[in-house]
Amino acid sequence: MRKIRQDLWETEAEHPAPGLNTRAYLWSGPDGNVLFYNTSLPAEHDALAELGGVDHQYLSHQDEIGPSLRAIKERFGSALHISATEAPLAGKTCAVDGTFDRQQSEHGFEVIPTPGHTPGSACFLVPSADGKTYLFTGDTIVRAAEGNWFAGYLPGHSDRDSLAATLRQLSALTPDVVISSAFAGETGVTELDRPWADCAQEALDELLSAAPN
Repeated sequence: MRKIRQDLWETEAEHPAPGLNTRAYLWSGPDGNVLFYNTSLPAEHDALAELGGVDHQYLSHQDEIGPSLRAIKERFGSALHISATEAPLAGKTCAVDGTFDRQQSEHGFEVIPTPGHTPGSACFLVPSADGKTYLFTGDTIVRAAEGNWFAGYLPGHSDRDSLAATLRQLSALTPDVVISSAFAGETGVTELDRPWADCAQEALDELLSAAPN
């Protein structure tokens, strides 16, 4: 576990597929520690304990479901949150404590349903301790190792029209730091050096230009 900002820590990377990396992030918020995404590494669970444990865990989409959800809940007594659409899937592995199906404020940040990558994908808009804003995007929109932005569209898994609508919705936000779940290269954390609307448009243009599947 590594501290990357005043109120934010990241776990060691996991490698679910060649060239694909994932991390989880612990945010110290007004209602305690919130873990975004998921980590299956026991050593990182020990590190979470040293930082005060986990009060709430928020999943951005169903691909983050795994046995470690139960391990985290049993160790820390944390509350698990996921979209209402994908809660039945998570419930097969671990009891779900909170669901959402619309944009709403919870535990000091904004939950934003963003279907497309999966039916219940969500993003989280989180205020940082230094006055900036984090946008946790899950796999909805990701920055490539080369620096370009692309949508998390997987043929046979994602819905192109829903994802396009989501990218248009996200373009209206004004985050300072964007944090994806999966990423290529060294990091999933991007401190923006250009308007976020341009990044979302870049991903949308790439999505719409690709041949339909």
